[in-house]
Amino acid sequence: MKHQRRIRFAQPLLCSLLCLFLFFGSQARADSPTEIAEVTVDAKNPLTLESKSYVLMDEATGNILCANQENEELAPASITKIMTLLLIMEALDAGTITYDTMVPVSEHAASMGGSQVYLEPGEELSVHDMLKCICIASANDASVAMAELLAGSEEEFVRRMNERARELSMEHTNFVNCYGLDTEGHYSCAADVARMSRELIRNHPGITAYTTTWMDTIVHHTRKGDTEFGLSNTNRLIRTYSGITGLKTGSTGNALYCLSATATRNEAKLIAVIMGAPSTKVRFAEAAKLLDYGFANYYYYQDHENAEKTFRCPISASMEGEVEGRIVDGFGVLLPTGTDESAIEKTVTYEKGLKAPIDEGEKIGTITYTYQGSTLGESEILAAESVEKASYGDFFGKLLRMFL
Repeated sequence: MKHQRRIRFAQPLLCSLLCLFLFFGSQARADSPTEIAEVTVDAKNPLTLESKSYVLMDEATGNILCANQENEELAPASITKIMTLLLIMEALDAGTITYDTMVPVSEHAASMGGSQVYLEPGEELSVHDMLKCICIASANDASVAMAELLAGSEEEFVRRMNERARELSMEHTNFVNCYGLDTEGHYSCAADVARMSRELIRNHPGITAYTTTWMDTIVHHTRKGDTEFGLSNTNRLIRTYSGITGLKTGSTGNALYCLSATATRNEAKLIAVIMGAPSTKVRFAEAAKLLDYGFANYYYYQDHENAEKTFRCPISASMEGEVEGRIVDGFGVLLPTGTDESAIEKTVTYEKGLKAPIDEGEKIGTITYTYQGSTLGESEILAAESVEKASYGDFFGKLLRMFL
Protein backbone atom coordinates (compact mmCIF):
# COMPACT_ATOMS: atom_id res chain seq x y z
CA MET A 1 0.00 0.00 0.00
CA LYS A 2 1.46 3.32 -1.02
CA HIS A 3 1.27 6.29 1.31
CA GLN A 4 0.99 9.81 -0.03
CA ARG A 5 3.09 12.51 1.56
CA ARG A 6 1.79 16.04 1.82
CA ILE A 7 3.93 18.45 -0.15
CA ARG A 8 4.94 21.46 1.90
CA PHE A 9 5.69 24.68 0.04
CA ALA A 10 8.43 26.89 1.25
CA GLN A 11 6.70 30.14 0.33
CA PRO A 12 3.52 31.08 2.25
CA LEU A 13 2.12 32.86 -0.80
CA LEU A 14 2.28 29.73 -2.91
CA CYS A 15 0.60 27.78 -0.10
CA SER A 16 -2.23 30.27 0.04
CA LEU A 17 -2.70 30.29 -3.73
CA LEU A 18 -2.88 26.52 -3.66
CA CYS A 19 -5.63 26.67 -1.05
CA LEU A 20 -7.61 29.10 -3.19
CA PHE A 21 -7.19 26.83 -6.20
CA LEU A 22 -8.41 23.82 -4.25
CA PHE A 23 -11.37 25.81 -2.99
CA PHE A 24 -12.80 25.72 -6.49
CA GLY A 25 -12.03 22.02 -6.93
CA SER A 26 -14.47 19.51 -8.24
CA GLN A 27 -17.42 18.21 -6.21
CA ALA A 28 -17.19 14.93 -4.28
CA ARG A 29 -18.72 11.88 -5.90
CA ALA A 30 -21.87 10.67 -4.14
CA ASP A 31 -21.54 6.90 -4.00
CA SER A 32 -24.05 4.75 -2.16
CA PRO A 33 -22.43 2.92 0.80
CA THR A 34 -21.80 -0.81 0.63
CA GLU A 35 -20.69 -2.53 3.82
CA ILE A 36 -19.03 -5.46 2.09
CA ALA A 37 -19.00 -5.87 -1.67
CA GLU A 38 -20.54 -9.06 -2.95
CA VAL A 39 -18.28 -10.89 -5.37
CA THR A 40 -19.08 -13.65 -7.82
CA VAL A 41 -17.78 -17.06 -6.86
CA ASP A 42 -17.98 -20.15 -9.05
CA ALA A 43 -20.26 -22.53 -7.20
CA LYS A 44 -18.79 -25.96 -6.58
CA ASN A 45 -20.53 -29.22 -5.88
CA PRO A 46 -18.18 -31.12 -3.56
CA LEU A 47 -20.98 -33.10 -1.90
CA THR A 48 -23.31 -35.83 -3.07
CA LEU A 49 -26.78 -35.18 -1.68
CA GLU A 50 -30.20 -36.66 -2.37
CA SER A 51 -32.06 -33.33 -2.33
CA LYS A 52 -33.08 -31.82 -5.67
CA SER A 53 -31.13 -28.62 -5.03
CA TYR A 54 -29.05 -26.98 -2.35
CA VAL A 55 -26.90 -23.96 -1.55
CA LEU A 56 -24.30 -23.17 1.07
CA MET A 57 -23.82 -19.41 1.44
CA ASP A 58 -21.48 -17.15 3.40
CA GLU A 59 -23.78 -14.79 5.29
CA ALA A 60 -21.18 -12.00 5.47
CA THR A 61 -20.81 -11.55 1.71
CA GLY A 62 -23.56 -13.58 0.08
CA ASN A 63 -20.91 -15.67 -1.69
CA ILE A 64 -22.01 -19.18 -2.62
CA LEU A 65 -19.52 -21.71 -1.26
CA CYS A 66 -21.05 -24.77 -2.87
CA ALA A 67 -24.31 -25.54 -4.65
CA ASN A 68 -26.20 -27.85 -6.94
CA GLN A 69 -29.14 -26.89 -9.17
CA GLU A 70 -29.37 -23.71 -7.10
CA ASN A 71 -31.45 -21.82 -9.69
CA GLU A 72 -33.99 -24.57 -10.36
CA GLU A 73 -37.50 -23.22 -9.79
CA LEU A 74 -39.27 -25.41 -7.25
CA ALA A 75 -42.21 -25.24 -4.89
CA PRO A 76 -40.82 -23.65 -1.70
CA ALA A 77 -43.48 -24.70 0.82
CA SER A 78 -43.31 -22.84 4.13
CA ILE A 79 -39.85 -21.41 3.60
CA THR A 80 -41.99 -18.86 1.73
CA LYS A 81 -42.61 -17.43 5.19
CA ILE A 82 -39.01 -16.16 5.32
CA MET A 83 -40.10 -13.31 3.05
CA THR A 84 -43.25 -12.81 5.15
CA LEU A 85 -41.06 -12.54 8.25
CA LEU A 86 -38.69 -10.15 6.49
CA LEU A 87 -41.51 -7.71 5.71
CA ILE A 88 -42.81 -7.99 9.27
CA MET A 89 -39.38 -7.23 10.74
CA GLU A 90 -38.90 -4.30 8.36
CA ALA A 91 -42.26 -2.90 9.46
CA LEU A 92 -41.14 -3.21 13.07
CA ASP A 93 -37.90 -1.37 12.29
CA ALA A 94 -39.84 1.36 10.46
CA GLY A 95 -42.13 1.84 13.45
CA THR A 96 -45.23 0.96 11.44
CA ILE A 97 -46.06 -1.62 14.09
CA THR A 98 -44.66 -2.67 17.47
CA TYR A 99 -44.37 -6.05 19.14
CA ASP A 100 -47.38 -5.08 21.26
CA THR A 101 -49.60 -4.12 18.31
CA MET A 102 -52.74 -6.22 18.39
CA VAL A 103 -53.50 -8.15 15.21
CA PRO A 104 -57.14 -8.90 14.34
CA VAL A 105 -58.01 -12.23 12.73
CA SER A 106 -60.32 -12.09 9.72
CA GLU A 107 -62.56 -14.82 8.34
CA HIS A 108 -60.07 -15.25 5.49
CA ALA A 109 -57.08 -15.63 7.82
CA ALA A 110 -58.92 -18.09 10.04
CA SER A 111 -59.89 -20.22 7.02
CA MET A 112 -56.30 -21.14 6.12
CA GLY A 113 -55.58 -24.84 5.99
CA GLY A 114 -52.29 -26.66 6.43
CA SER A 115 -50.16 -25.87 9.46
CA GLN A 116 -52.03 -23.48 11.72
CA VAL A 117 -52.68 -22.45 15.31
CA TYR A 118 -56.46 -22.43 14.83
CA LEU A 119 -57.08 -18.71 15.14
CA GLU A 120 -60.75 -17.74 15.24
CA PRO A 121 -62.44 -14.85 13.41
CA GLY A 122 -62.53 -11.77 15.61
CA GLU A 123 -59.69 -13.01 17.83
CA GLU A 124 -56.68 -10.77 18.42
CA LEU A 125 -53.08 -11.63 19.19
CA SER A 126 -50.05 -9.36 19.57
CA VAL A 127 -47.39 -9.15 16.88
CA HIS A 128 -45.06 -10.87 19.35
CA ASP A 129 -47.39 -13.85 19.60
CA MET A 130 -47.98 -13.90 15.85
CA LEU A 131 -44.22 -14.12 15.30
CA LYS A 132 -44.08 -17.08 17.65
CA CYS A 133 -46.86 -18.76 15.71
CA ILE A 134 -45.13 -18.20 12.36
CA CYS A 135 -41.55 -19.04 13.40
CA ILE A 136 -42.25 -21.95 15.73
CA ALA A 137 -45.47 -23.52 14.45
CA SER A 138 -45.27 -22.28 10.82
CA ALA A 139 -48.84 -21.04 11.14
CA ASN A 140 -50.55 -20.15 7.88
CA ASP A 141 -53.43 -18.38 9.62
CA ALA A 142 -51.03 -16.16 11.58
CA SER A 143 -49.13 -15.33 8.37
CA VAL A 144 -52.29 -14.15 6.62
CA ALA A 145 -53.42 -12.14 9.65
CA MET A 146 -50.07 -10.31 9.66
CA ALA A 147 -50.26 -9.77 5.89
CA GLU A 148 -53.69 -8.17 6.25
CA LEU A 149 -52.50 -5.97 9.11
CA LEU A 150 -49.51 -4.65 7.14
CA ALA A 151 -50.99 -4.34 3.65
CA GLY A 152 -54.76 -4.37 4.05
CA SER A 153 -55.10 -7.61 2.10
CA GLU A 154 -53.11 -10.73 1.43
CA GLU A 155 -53.04 -9.87 -2.29
CA GLU A 156 -51.36 -6.52 -1.66
CA PHE A 157 -48.94 -8.10 0.78
CA VAL A 158 -47.96 -10.71 -1.81
CA ARG A 159 -47.37 -7.92 -4.31
CA ARG A 160 -44.97 -6.36 -1.80
CA MET A 161 -43.28 -9.73 -1.29
CA ASN A 162 -42.58 -9.97 -5.01
CA GLU A 163 -41.41 -6.37 -5.13
CA ARG A 164 -38.97 -7.06 -2.29
CA ALA A 165 -37.82 -10.21 -4.06
CA ARG A 166 -36.90 -8.15 -7.13
CA GLU A 167 -34.93 -5.76 -4.93
CA LEU A 168 -32.95 -8.72 -3.60
CA SER A 169 -32.23 -10.00 -7.15
CA MET A 170 -34.37 -13.08 -6.58
CA GLU A 171 -34.79 -13.75 -10.29
CA HIS A 172 -36.24 -17.26 -9.96
CA THR A 173 -38.97 -16.50 -7.45
CA ASN A 174 -42.65 -15.66 -7.72
CA PHE A 175 -44.98 -15.60 -4.73
CA VAL A 176 -48.71 -16.23 -5.02
CA ASN A 177 -49.42 -16.50 -1.29
CA CYS A 178 -47.64 -15.54 1.92
CA TYR A 179 -47.50 -18.96 3.57
CA GLY A 180 -46.34 -21.51 0.98
CA LEU A 181 -49.12 -24.01 0.22
CA ASP A 182 -48.79 -25.46 -3.26
CA THR A 183 -50.31 -23.04 -5.79
CA GLU A 184 -49.76 -22.74 -9.51
CA GLY A 185 -47.13 -20.09 -10.25
CA HIS A 186 -45.75 -20.10 -6.70
CA TYR A 187 -42.05 -21.00 -6.85
CA SER A 188 -38.53 -20.14 -5.74
CA CYS A 189 -35.04 -21.65 -5.88
CA ALA A 190 -32.36 -22.52 -3.34
CA ALA A 191 -30.17 -19.53 -4.22
CA ASP A 192 -33.09 -17.09 -3.85
CA VAL A 193 -34.14 -18.64 -0.55
CA ALA A 194 -30.58 -18.15 0.68
CA ARG A 195 -30.69 -14.50 -0.43
CA MET A 196 -33.86 -13.69 1.49
CA SER A 197 -32.64 -15.72 4.47
CA ARG A 198 -29.45 -13.66 4.49
CA GLU A 199 -31.41 -10.40 4.35
CA LEU A 200 -33.59 -11.47 7.25
CA ILE A 201 -31.01 -12.84 9.66
CA ARG A 202 -28.25 -10.36 8.81
CA ASN A 203 -30.34 -7.21 9.21
CA HIS A 204 -32.83 -8.50 11.79
CA PRO A 205 -30.89 -10.79 14.15
CA GLY A 206 -33.67 -10.45 16.73
CA ILE A 207 -35.64 -12.98 14.71
CA THR A 208 -33.42 -15.72 16.15
CA ALA A 209 -35.16 -15.31 19.52
CA TYR A 210 -38.15 -16.86 17.78
CA THR A 211 -36.48 -19.25 15.33
CA THR A 212 -34.42 -20.95 18.06
CA THR A 213 -37.32 -21.50 20.46
CA TRP A 214 -38.14 -25.19 20.73
CA MET A 215 -41.46 -24.98 22.57
CA ASP A 216 -43.71 -22.15 23.71
CA THR A 217 -47.35 -21.26 24.16
CA ILE A 218 -49.89 -18.65 23.16
CA VAL A 219 -53.26 -17.90 24.71
CA HIS A 220 -56.34 -17.78 22.51
CA HIS A 221 -58.72 -15.02 23.59
CA THR A 222 -62.15 -15.85 22.16
CA ARG A 223 -65.78 -15.54 23.14
CA LYS A 224 -65.50 -18.97 24.69
CA GLY A 225 -62.79 -17.71 27.03
CA ASP A 226 -59.02 -18.01 27.25
CA THR A 227 -57.33 -21.19 26.08
CA GLU A 228 -53.63 -21.99 26.16
CA PHE A 229 -52.22 -23.45 22.94
CA GLY A 230 -48.86 -25.20 22.70
CA LEU A 231 -46.29 -24.48 19.97
CA SER A 232 -43.55 -26.90 18.92
CA ASN A 233 -40.75 -26.04 16.51
CA THR A 234 -40.54 -28.05 13.30
CA ASN A 235 -36.77 -27.42 12.95
CA ARG A 236 -35.09 -30.35 14.65
CA LEU A 237 -31.63 -28.85 14.17
CA ILE A 238 -32.19 -26.25 16.89
CA ARG A 239 -31.88 -29.09 19.39
CA THR A 240 -29.16 -31.11 17.70
CA TYR A 241 -26.80 -28.80 15.80
CA SER A 242 -24.21 -26.67 17.59
CA GLY A 243 -24.46 -22.99 16.71
CA ILE A 244 -27.82 -23.18 14.94
CA THR A 245 -29.71 -19.87 14.73
CA GLY A 246 -32.73 -20.89 12.64
CA LEU A 247 -34.34 -20.53 10.27
CA LYS A 248 -37.39 -22.16 8.64
CA THR A 249 -38.71 -25.52 7.51
CA GLY A 250 -41.28 -26.34 4.85
CA SER A 251 -43.02 -29.36 3.35
CA THR A 252 -45.86 -29.99 0.90
CA GLY A 253 -46.74 -32.67 -1.59
CA ASN A 254 -45.05 -30.84 -4.46
CA ALA A 255 -42.18 -29.26 -2.55
CA LEU A 256 -41.33 -32.42 -0.58
CA TYR A 257 -39.10 -31.35 2.33
CA CYS A 258 -37.30 -28.00 2.45
CA LEU A 259 -35.17 -26.18 4.98
CA SER A 260 -33.22 -22.96 5.34
CA ALA A 261 -30.73 -23.56 8.16
CA THR A 262 -28.52 -20.80 9.58
CA ALA A 263 -25.66 -21.33 12.00
CA THR A 264 -22.71 -19.49 13.57
CA ARG A 265 -19.40 -20.85 14.88
CA ASN A 266 -16.30 -18.84 15.74
CA GLU A 267 -17.81 -15.78 14.02
CA ALA A 268 -18.30 -17.69 10.77
CA LYS A 269 -21.95 -17.48 9.70
CA LEU A 270 -23.42 -19.89 7.17
CA ILE A 271 -26.75 -20.39 5.41
CA ALA A 272 -27.62 -23.87 4.13
CA VAL A 273 -30.73 -24.28 1.97
CA ILE A 274 -32.19 -27.66 1.08
CA MET A 275 -35.05 -28.00 -1.41
CA GLY A 276 -36.80 -31.15 -2.57
CA ALA A 277 -35.43 -33.58 0.02
CA PRO A 278 -37.15 -36.99 -0.12
CA SER A 279 -37.84 -37.08 3.64
CA THR A 280 -37.70 -34.89 6.71
CA LYS A 281 -34.80 -36.98 8.02
CA VAL A 282 -32.81 -36.38 4.84
CA ARG A 283 -33.38 -32.60 4.84
CA PHE A 284 -31.99 -32.24 8.35
CA ALA A 285 -29.07 -34.61 7.73
CA GLU A 286 -28.10 -32.91 4.47
CA ALA A 287 -28.43 -29.38 5.89
CA ALA A 288 -26.14 -30.43 8.73
CA LYS A 289 -23.75 -31.96 6.19
CA LEU A 290 -23.61 -28.68 4.27
CA LEU A 291 -22.94 -26.68 7.43
CA ASP A 292 -20.29 -29.16 8.57
CA TYR A 293 -18.57 -28.84 5.22
CA GLY A 294 -18.55 -25.05 5.49
CA PHE A 295 -17.21 -24.90 9.03
CA ALA A 296 -14.55 -27.52 8.29
CA ASN A 297 -13.26 -25.94 5.09
CA TYR A 298 -13.63 -22.21 5.76
CA TYR A 299 -12.83 -19.80 8.56
CA TYR A 300 -13.70 -16.19 9.31
CA TYR A 301 -10.95 -13.70 8.48
CA GLN A 302 -10.98 -10.21 10.02
CA ASP A 303 -8.74 -7.27 9.18
CA HIS A 304 -7.56 -6.23 12.64
CA GLU A 305 -4.70 -4.15 11.20
CA ASN A 306 -6.97 -1.44 9.81
CA ALA A 307 -9.78 -1.71 12.38
CA GLU A 308 -8.28 0.93 14.68
CA LYS A 309 -6.26 2.80 12.06
CA THR A 310 -6.75 6.48 11.25
CA PHE A 311 -6.81 7.52 7.60
CA ARG A 312 -6.26 11.06 6.31
CA CYS A 313 -7.98 11.94 3.08
CA PRO A 314 -7.16 15.15 1.14
CA ILE A 315 -10.10 17.50 0.54
CA SER A 316 -10.49 20.92 -1.03
CA ALA A 317 -12.30 24.06 0.13
CA SER A 318 -11.28 23.63 3.77
CA MET A 319 -8.71 25.22 6.03
CA GLU A 320 -7.43 21.81 7.15
CA GLY A 321 -6.91 20.39 3.66
CA GLU A 322 -7.76 16.89 4.85
CA VAL A 323 -10.34 14.91 6.77
CA GLU A 324 -9.73 12.11 9.24
CA GLY A 325 -11.38 8.79 8.43
CA ARG A 326 -11.93 5.46 10.14
CA ILE A 327 -13.41 2.07 9.38
CA VAL A 328 -16.56 1.66 11.44
CA ASP A 329 -17.67 -1.93 10.85
CA GLY A 330 -14.36 -3.45 9.80
CA PHE A 331 -13.99 -6.19 7.23
CA GLY A 332 -14.63 -9.89 7.52
CA VAL A 333 -15.01 -12.71 5.03
CA LEU A 334 -14.93 -16.48 4.93
CA LEU A 335 -11.69 -17.85 3.51
CA PRO A 336 -10.64 -21.40 2.71
CA THR A 337 -8.73 -23.10 5.49
CA GLY A 338 -5.00 -22.68 4.92
CA THR A 339 -5.22 -19.30 3.17
CA ASP A 340 -1.94 -17.37 3.31
CA GLU A 341 -3.15 -14.18 4.98
CA SER A 342 0.14 -12.41 4.28
CA ALA A 343 -0.75 -12.56 0.57
CA ILE A 344 -3.98 -10.61 1.05
CA GLU A 345 -3.54 -7.21 -0.58
CA LYS A 346 -5.27 -4.13 0.84
CA THR A 347 -5.61 -1.14 -1.45
CA VAL A 348 -6.80 2.22 -0.14
CA THR A 349 -8.54 4.56 -2.58
CA TYR A 350 -10.09 7.90 -1.66
CA GLU A 351 -13.16 9.42 -3.25
CA LYS A 352 -12.15 11.77 -6.05
CA GLY A 353 -12.76 15.49 -5.80
CA LEU A 354 -13.78 15.53 -2.15
CA LYS A 355 -14.70 19.05 -1.14
CA ALA A 356 -15.80 20.62 2.11
CA PRO A 357 -18.22 20.64 3.76
CA ILE A 358 -17.84 17.01 4.83
CA ASP A 359 -20.27 15.46 7.31
CA GLU A 360 -19.21 13.00 9.97
CA GLY A 361 -19.98 9.48 8.74
CA GLU A 362 -19.76 10.42 5.06
CA LYS A 363 -17.94 7.93 2.85
CA ILE A 364 -14.51 9.25 1.91
CA GLY A 365 -12.72 6.13 0.74
CA THR A 366 -12.56 2.38 0.36
CA ILE A 367 -10.19 -0.43 1.28
CA THR A 368 -10.33 -3.20 -1.32
CA TYR A 369 -9.14 -6.67 -0.36
CA THR A 370 -7.77 -9.02 -3.01
CA TYR A 371 -6.17 -12.45 -2.87
CA GLN A 372 -4.35 -14.02 -5.81
CA GLY A 373 -6.09 -11.70 -8.22
CA SER A 374 -9.61 -12.25 -6.85
CA THR A 375 -11.53 -9.55 -5.01
CA LEU A 376 -12.57 -10.65 -1.54
CA GLY A 377 -14.59 -7.54 -0.73
CA GLU A 378 -14.21 -4.04 0.53
CA SER A 379 -14.62 -1.88 3.60
CA GLU A 380 -15.71 1.74 3.63
CA ILE A 381 -13.67 4.55 5.15
CA LEU A 382 -16.01 7.08 6.76
CA ALA A 383 -15.28 10.61 7.93
CA ALA A 384 -14.59 10.58 11.66
CA GLU A 385 -15.35 14.29 11.94
CA SER A 386 -17.19 17.07 10.17
CA VAL A 387 -15.18 19.60 8.18
CA GLU A 388 -16.65 23.01 7.42
CA LYS A 389 -16.32 24.81 4.12
CA ALA A 390 -13.82 27.66 4.26
CA SER A 391 -14.68 31.14 2.97
CA TYR A 392 -12.56 33.67 1.07
CA GLY A 393 -12.18 35.52 4.36
CA ASP A 394 -10.78 32.41 6.02
CA PHE A 395 -8.14 32.01 3.35
CA PHE A 396 -7.31 35.72 3.32
CA GLY A 397 -6.94 35.72 7.10
CA LYS A 398 -4.66 32.70 6.90
CA LEU A 399 -2.59 34.40 4.21
CA LEU A 400 -2.35 37.58 6.28
CA ARG A 401 -1.30 35.71 9.41
CA MET A 402 1.38 33.87 7.49
CA PHE A 403 2.90 37.13 6.19
CA LEU A 404 2.70 38.84 9.57
